[in-house]
Amino acid sequence: MKQINFDVEHKLQLEEVLDWLVKDKLITKIEDHAIKQYALRWENREKDFINLICDYQVGKDSSLGKKISYSNLTKWLSVKVGVPLYHIDPLKIDAVSITAICTQPYAERFNILPVKVENDVITIAVSEPFIREWEQDLYHLHKKKFKRVLANAKDIQRYINELYAFSKSVKNASDRQEDNAGNQLTNLEQLLELGEKSNLEANNQHIINLVNWLLQYAFEQRASDIHLEPRREESHVRFRIDGVMHQVYKIPTPVMGAVISRIKTLGRMDIAEKRRPQDGRLKTRNDKGEVELRLSTMPTAFGEKVVMRIFDPEILLRNFSALGFNQREKQLWGDMSNQAHGIILVTGPTGSGKTTTLYSTLKQLATPEVNLCTVEDPIELIEPGFNQMQVDHKIGLDFSSGIRTLMRQDPDIIMVGEIRDLETAEMAIQASLTGHLVLSTLHTNNAASAITRLLEIGVKSYLVKLTLLGVMAQRLIRTLCSNCKIEHIVTDEEWKSLVTPFIIEKSAKLYQAKGCSECRNTGYAGRVGIYEIFKNTTSIQKIITPGCDANNITKLALKDGMKTLRISGVEKILAGVTSIEEVLRVAPENLEV
Repeated sequence: MKQINFDVEHKLQLEEVLDWLVKDKLITKIEDHAIKQYALRWENREKDFINLICDYQVGKDSSLGKKISYSNLTKWLSVKVGVPLYHIDPLKIDAVSITAICTQPYAERFNILPVKVENDVITIAVSEPFIREWEQDLYHLHKKKFKRVLANAKDIQRYINELYAFSKSVKNASDRQEDNAGNQLTNLEQLLELGEKSNLEANNQHIINLVNWLLQYAFEQRASDIHLEPRREESHVRFRIDGVMHQVYKIPTPVMGAVISRIKTLGRMDIAEKRRPQDGRLKTRNDKGEVELRLSTMPTAFGEKVVMRIFDPEILLRNFSALGFNQREKQLWGDMSNQAHGIILVTGPTGSGKTTTLYSTLKQLATPEVNLCTVEDPIELIEPGFNQMQVDHKIGLDFSSGIRTLMRQDPDIIMVGEIRDLETAEMAIQASLTGHLVLSTLHTNNAASAITRLLEIGVKSYLVKLTLLGVMAQRLIRTLCSNCKIEHIVTDEEWKSLVTPFIIEKSAKLYQAKGCSECRNTGYAGRVGIYEIFKNTTSIQKIITPGCDANNITKLALKDGMKTLRISGVEKILAGVTSIEEVLRVAPENLEV
């Protein structure tokens, strides 16, 4: 058996890796021979042994599938060669600073990628742990220490191409902006300027590359929003992922101005108008299909800020189980949404998943036998099965006048984007009284408060009794990363504090977030809904009077079987879906009943 020689500089060989696997009893001699034979047919065998072995594992003639996962194999190799394992996350890499460490041809020659630049240390991702030739060259250039980390060979190759291309686009765009610097006004003055300068750089190839880059990575990282935020010297790009904001890139402010102009052009917005907010939308593609983005601009001290909200059809149109409904919640929601007439309300703050719930529900209701119409501000997603109208305040088309129009369109089901005022509420009630099913949203903290909110804006209590079918409040909680979640010991006192005033048995296994490369060390990957649903039963109708208390409505709804947001979250904890910390963050209140 060969001994590992850490001192001799050489390329890692497949035979070397297989010898170590045999020695550590991770594979047998027979499997060793089989992999070597398989390697003769594998076109990239000289470049990436880890992927070769993993590729062999999925073959029909392999017995390794139950023994070594890709993750475990890379961890094992990292320990074996004494180089820490590193997962390349492009959102945590400053492309401009890392590409200044060495040229792209040099990085490609050794398949190395700088991933972090500090005052006295530069971290370099390598796929060849025993090759150190590049260290001397880079030391002479930068006079800093180097820390080597082991990364996937294919990842290094991919990000060399993408990060250097991104950095080149930023540099070239910056140079072109500087050529026109003499004609630039200060940021605050630019806010007052109306169309005196044309959009100088919005259509050049470098800016196009930058915009494509941002969209590509937003899709890959499951971002729901992209924030472009101008600052005095360096502007920020941030993504909202699983409800949490992440700093992504810093771009020179002149370049950010050109990027924003490019996006405004794509969204058919007025690029010359920078004093007032604008809305737009654009459609693009990712590997899953078409994706719509809703654009919103806002003038700030250093230029226009743009937020792009991403509406992925796969996320917006999901079945109820994927949304997080349990069997009881599916039954309740199905009973209400299949009524012929009445009003159903969905409540919750911005970003709580109301749109996703409504669109998923409407998608199931929009059969060929039904005329389903919506009035929205703005239309979130173009859906062929709906007849969608967008509010336009400039021409006097608001929610109430939109409902009035829809009433003359022979609808069966009407969706109103939001009930904001008495006139809209009265029109929605009128629609339900004349035999239509109406779905809408309200901004309240819990389900019971929807009733008191309607009364507060002036709706007569007897009309609420007659027309309201039920209310659902919802939130989105992050789900634990299945790759790294760990068991969590919870004391009886902590559990009692969590579920009080209800009595719920603690599960034998509870989990908490840990963090790994797969979830960017957050411990969470994805989100799911928690729900608080009640029907407007006879007992609740009796207490819907002017000045009624939401707490009394909640108590009656609980007697009828409603579960609070907190308890819906507890059910997700017991199922191992999320953590106690996440439920406390999203549903902090304890009801006193």
